[in-house]
Amino acid sequence: MSNSTEIIVGRNSVMEALKSGRSINKVLIAKGERQGSVREIIGLAKSNGLIVQEVDMHKLDELASGMRHQGIAALAAPVDYVEIEDILAKATEKGEAPFIVLLDELEDPHNLGAILRTADAAGVHGVLIPKRRSCPLSATVAKTSVGAVEYVPVARIGNVAQTLKDLKKAGLWVVGADMDGDKEFYQADLTGPMVVVVGSEGKGLGRLTKEHCDFLVRIPMRGKINSLNASVACSLLLYESLKQREMKA
Repeated sequence: MSNSTEIIVGRNSVMEALKSGRSINKVLIAKGERQGSVREIIGLAKSNGLIVQEVDMHKLDELASGMRHQGIAALAAPVDYVEIEDILAKATEKGEAPFIVLLDELEDPHNLGAILRTADAAGVHGVLIPKRRSCPLSATVAKTSVGAVEYVPVARIGNVAQTLKDLKKAGLWVVGADMDGDKEFYQADLTGPMVVVVGSEGKGLGRLTKEHCDFLVRIPMRGKINSLNASVACSLLLYESLKQREMKA
């Protein structure tokens, strides 16, 4: 499953990576490049739902570290992404209620790595990250996760609100971590089929995301700083849920 190659350069290499179904985070094209096979690569990338970004040639030179890039590069994930259905199937196989984390525009790779590490330890079946405005799987994430990236399936999603709607239809409860939560996180029932939603480092949960949560929980703050690091907040919720599940079992 693991693959440490993160940067794929050159037209043929990028085309082959796209055709093979390799998990790609983003395709980078030199500004003004639209000739021949580049146009075909852009079309293929977009039909796969990938982000295509125009960058300066010197940015590609830097990424390619001396390799011939022909005005194109792809940033590959260190492991393959999965589909949401795969995550739900994993829970079913284990005979467990689905236990999923959704990260709403989390941008720090160190936080994502730390969350994957906790998710593995707490028995989470999978993590969902939006394709846009959020940190993708990268070498930094893999390193920070200390290997957990190999064991916790990660799916990329389009629209967060639509994904939450679909998961609710599939019978999951959606709990969001938010300072305006109705109750302290340890007063809420965090058992059963569940999606735990954690927001970005600065902004927290988006307004639409909050509206699609079944309930919001807050983490009590007794100090001078009014928020916790996103990965710490997520860890508290996951372990409270694990504790409640174990006590019910």
